Formats: sequence, C-alpha cells, structure tokens
Amino acid sequence: MRIYFDNSATTRPYPEVAEAMQACLLENWGNPSAIHSFGRDAYDALSQAREQVGGLLNAEPGEVYFTSGGTEADNLAILGVAERFQRGHIITSSIEHAAVLGCCRYLEKQGFAVSYLPPDQDGLVSAAQVEAALRPDTLLVSLMLANNEVGSIQPVAEVGRLLADRGVLLHTDAVQAVGKMPVDVQDLGVDMLTLSGHKINGPKGVGALYVRHGVDLQPRLWGGGQERRIRSGTENMPGIVGLGVAARLTRERWPQQVSRAGQVRDCFLAEVQRLVDGAVVNGGLVRRLPSNLNMSFQDVEGAALLLFLDLAGVAASAASACSSGRAEPSHVLQAMGLAEWRLRGAVRFSFGWENTLDEARQAAQILAEQVKLLRRDKHTEG
Repeated sequence: MRIYFDNSATTRPYPEVAEAMQACLLENWGNPSAIHSFGRDAYDALSQAREQVGGLLNAEPGEVYFTSGGTEADNLAILGVAERFQRGHIITSSIEHAAVLGCCRYLEKQGFAVSYLPPDQDGLVSAAQVEAALRPDTLLVSLMLANNEVGSIQPVAEVGRLLADRGVLLHTDAVQAVGKMPVDVQDLGVDMLTLSGHKINGPKGVGALYVRHGVDLQPRLWGGGQERRIRSGTENMPGIVGLGVAARLTRERWPQQVSRAGQVRDCFLAEVQRLVDGAVVNGGLVRRLPSNLNMSFQDVEGAALLLFLDLAGVAASAASACSSGRAEPSHVLQAMGLAEWRLRGAVRFSFGWENTLDEARQAAQILAEQVKLLRRDKHTEG
C-alpha cells in the first residue's frame, strides 16, 4: 500500500477529466482556428472550457486566457504589465512562487524597482505592509492567495480594496488556492489571477490567466494570434478540455472535498503530535489551507526523512515540488525567520479528497517509526 500526501505538488486527474481528454484526442481533434466543421467543433469545445473555468472563478469567459500552466500565466501577467509601462515599481512578497520571484528579479535587471515584503512567523504578509510600500510609480502588486509551502492564506481581498481606484493593478497567483477555498475574482478585487490544471485534479501542461476586461497586457508569445492575440500558438485542446472538466467538477465538489482533506490533515497532525516528540508545525494553523501541513522534526534532516518515508510507502515533499531537487533551504521558511533546525527538518504533507482517516493514522505511525530510526542512527554516529 502506498499513501500519497503530496497533493500540493500535483493531483490525480479525475476519471472524467481523462475520459474527456481521450475523447478530444480521438474524436474532436480539429484545429479551433479552422473554419470547417472539424474546426467549429473544436472551437465549441474551447469555448465550453473557457465558460467552465470562468464559472469556477466567477469571471466572464472572455476574461479567461489559456496557457501552458501556472508559470507561463504568472510570467504573462507580470511581464505583460511591465512591458506596457517600461519602467516603474512593483510590490510582491518574499515568499512567492519562483515563477513570480523570477519575473521580478528579471525586471530589476531591466531597471524596475521591486519591493519584497517579508512575512511574519506564520507566513503572512499584511495589507498594511502593501500600503506602506506603495509609491507614486507603483504599477503592480503581485501577492499569492495561498502559499505553496506552508499554506498561509494572504489578505488579497483586503489588498484589492486598498488598491481600488488607485490605478495600481493587482495580480494573485492562486495556483494553490483554487479548489481549496472560495476563489471569486469579484470578491478578491484582482485584475489578474493565475491557476494551474494539475493542482485541481486536471492535466499537467495547461493553466489559465484571468485578466479583467480593460487590463492591457503585452503578449509574451508572437504568432498566429490565438487567445485573442494575448497568447499565440495552436491551443492544447486535450489539456484545455481536461482543465474545463476539472474546473466544473471542482466547482461542484470543492466544499465536500476540502472538508474531507481537512479532517485527514487534522487527524494526521493529532497522531503525529501524540507519537513524535520534537515535532513542530511551520506556519500558523488559523489562516492556512486545510489541506496543508508543513512540519519540522528536531534532530532529523528533512531530506533523509523524505527518503525513509518513501521507502516505507508514504509520499511527501521537502518544499515546493518545483524546487525540491535543490539543496538550499526553503526560501519561504527562511523568510519566516525560522531556526536552522526547522529549516533542515521541514517536510510538507498535503492532503486531497481521496485521502482517508485510516491513511492518516497509518502514515503517522510510519512517520513516528522513521523519525525514531533516524534519531537512533544520528545518536549512534555521534
């Protein structure tokens, strides 16, 4: 038996998603830009997916642009705005995903000024920090809705209200938030929002960027003018169809699925705290996604623990899956100012709708055994 507690890295596609993608590949394989019946059928499928994603976000279909994933959507939002202005000031946080931080560092080299807001020990930034960082030349704030490592839920709606009528655009990377909490672009007051298919039980290699009507972006790809000239390239129709189905099912099922994931998370945490001494939670538990748990274990290296857990049948991760192959400590935990042993011992467990309470109890027991083995080996070596 294998237990998968790494749902923040990727999720298993819904069976309905796989079926829809297969049907698209085998039956509706036309190019949506073509004017014949094959093309019209594909265009109808493209339009339906746009409506489904818009429905998930409470956005109009015409405000949804399909991309190759969250990274491209983040790049399109941030660089697309920056290239329209050519110069100015951007505000973000120091705990953003690498797709956002990488864009900001690139723009600094092009002459833009960037303010990186530090989080508190719970992994939260505040609207007051954003307000204090505003300058006359501020053109964009990019603040993630939920952190990918510690699950901290940022005050994006509060920032949206702060920026209303100030002429400053607001982008949020909602890749981790969609499907795990209410995500309504009207309530959030955002101008742009990023999501990714494989985080909501859809396929990899496809994502979307919500762009509020009236926001003018410079394209990052040039070619045939697809996606209303914002993102050229023949559309990934199987992926887009799969994302549309995943969006529809997520909209229908997310409250029940999130409740189940939260129950599994809480059960696992209670069992770990009962069985393992020197286990601490990184980040607060109040403003946190119910599916996320980031923990450190004293006298245990996180990388070694992950290996031992995997050999024992439990999958988790050290940080974001995009950077887990690197040796550096998590930039998120570093920004939170955690002690060195917590940086070295951090492991992220993330839960999905398929996980069960029995899995939580079994995984906690396996974790306790592996921590004991690692501590014994460390003591023996010492």
